[in-house]
Amino acid sequence: MSAWANAADTGRRQWLAGVGALGLVGLSGGLVSCSKPSEVPKLTEAETRFWQQTFPTLPEGNLATVSLKGKPLVLNFWATWCPPCVEELPLLNAFYQENKTKGWQVLGLAVDQVGPVTRFLVQNPLTFSIAMAGFAGTEVSQSLGNVSGGLPFTVVFGAGGNVLHRKMGRLNADDLRAWTAIPV
Repeated sequence: MSAWANAADTGRRQWLAGVGALGLVGLSGGLVSCSKPSEVPKLTEAETRFWQQTFPTLPEGNLATVSLKGKPLVLNFWATWCPPCVEELPLLNAFYQENKTKGWQVLGLAVDQVGPVTRFLVQNPLTFSIAMAGFAGTEVSQSLGNVSGGLPFTVVFGAGGNVLHRKMGRLNADDLRAWTAIPV
């Protein structure tokens, strides 16, 4: 074997040994991080503000959002005058019925007026919580990532209160399936 071939072979072995060592370091680091207790992610300012709010419910009451913290939450901004919003409400209701025993919560925040929402709910009862955000709900949704302020807008919070997903526009069953497949 020539000196050049021997040097190339030695270089290749050193390179492989280095890659192997890096792999072991990465693996051991992964094992260490897997064994650490799970840490609650730090909430953003907007997330913190959301969990400090209280919204009126129908017929008369109040919902402190902090009462929903600790379990995953699908927060849906909607209005009676928004056709895609109204179209997705039965899907959200079915999702809630199927997943409430698994700890999932759904909150519909109506960016609307009390009268139309009350009439809508009499004709179309929903089993998940509905609260009134009024037109100020647009600001709440924008603070949570709804850049355009449009409806419908949905935010998924993890049990720790952090935003995991956002969706502008009408939901579909695939969205909900994907969200429930990811640990929260």
